[in-house]
Amino acid sequence: MKNLSTKDMILISMFASLTAIGAFIKIPIPPVPVSLQFLFCAYSGMLLGSKKGMTSQLIYVGIGLLGVPVFTKGGGLSYIFQPTFGYLIGFILCSFIIGKLTENNPNQKLIFRFLSVLVGLAVVYAIGVSYLYFMWNHLNDSQIGWQTAAKWGFTPFIIPDIIWSFIVAISSYKILPVVNKAR
Repeated sequence: MKNLSTKDMILISMFASLTAIGAFIKIPIPPVPVSLQFLFCAYSGMLLGSKKGMTSQLIYVGIGLLGVPVFTKGGGLSYIFQPTFGYLIGFILCSFIIGKLTENNPNQKLIFRFLSVLVGLAVVYAIGVSYLYFMWNHLNDSQIGWQTAAKWGFTPFIIPDIIWSFIVAISSYKILPVVNKAR
């Protein structure tokens, strides 16, 4: 990724920005709000590919850690102590995985694209729920079990995220040719 074109830099920046905007389109359900971040994370992998998609999410997380309030609860380096920070780590890997599974093959069947997004989503949940469990148990006076961590950080979100996954998979057929043409 040494020689990024101006168009690629714009697309990477655009998806970092869209993920940030997605953080503010939310339903505040504690401790993990429902937002559109996953949607834009998945699109970044599907439309930009593994490295560029991951770069967009690294930029998003990096800007937030530098103090720009782009996360659902603000920003700054101390955000790593938020129980929900694991989901942000998951977004980085999710974008890479979706991109790796789908790049260089624009004629994939819908089921393959959908399953690719679900694999990325599984990574987000695996990291996010684990981080939620770990941070909650180490930063709070009360302790929670894995079942409670899953109840808070997985159960309320899985249905909307599966719907988002299907939307990404199906809409990528129309959007991907436009993005590729823009390059």
